[in-house]
Amino acid sequence: MHPHFLNQNLTDMSGHNKWSTIKRKKGANDAKRSKIFSRIIKEITVAVKESGPDPDSNPRLRMAIANAKGNSMPKDNIDRAINKGKEKDGTSFAEVTYEGYAPHGIALFIECTTDNTQRTVSNIRSIFNKYGGSLGTNGSLSFLFDRKGIFVVPKGTLDQDEFEMAMIEAGAEDIELDDDKFTITTSMTDFGPMANTLEKMGIEPESEELQRIPNDTKTLDLEPALKVMKMVELFEEDDDVQNVFHNLEMTDELANAL
Repeated sequence: MHPHFLNQNLTDMSGHNKWSTIKRKKGANDAKRSKIFSRIIKEITVAVKESGPDPDSNPRLRMAIANAKGNSMPKDNIDRAINKGKEKDGTSFAEVTYEGYAPHGIALFIECTTDNTQRTVSNIRSIFNKYGGSLGTNGSLSFLFDRKGIFVVPKGTLDQDEFEMAMIEAGAEDIELDDDKFTITTSMTDFGPMANTLEKMGIEPESEELQRIPNDTKTLDLEPALKVMKMVELFEEDDDVQNVFHNLEMTDELANAL
């Protein structure tokens, strides 16, 4: 079944999925594996501190471990991160978000996990200032983004039609096959049930996470778009930053230039 027949939202949703797919590819091309690892280690540590070290009773930890495996993180690193989370007097992290605008009215939503919020906000503010953007008040941009579950599943030997039908029954809003990987989008409320469905089917996703997907994207010419992406990359390189979401349209021209 073609993704465009899944539901009425599809003209919008397939754009969302393209956005996620390109974001995923950008991540895959990213040489910064150590940054990906440190992000996942932080997520595991926070999950353990929040709800304990047993993945069976801690869905957030289960998701973090799945993402660690999907990124080929060695088991030793995963175990070390779980133990770090169990330490009573270990580092305690706060989860904070920042919202603002890049030049040309591109909205940015930045998720951070930090042990020093003053350092984090000062770094975030300096990147906004450097690029002529503006840091806004929290909550001012949340209406521009929807939280969606995004699952990336390698196609392998899966039968496309059968798999897509099973995903629709499990609540998928959109499915796209690209580069032998399915990108599945669910609503936030269907995120947990979809994770359970894949587990019951014996399918291990390459990644499963809640992302903030833009409701509407803005298209820029290549040069200003690349400047905005450079700003996004600077945020992503900051040690305290876990995710950066934006509403810049990922045109093919921009994707190729990246």
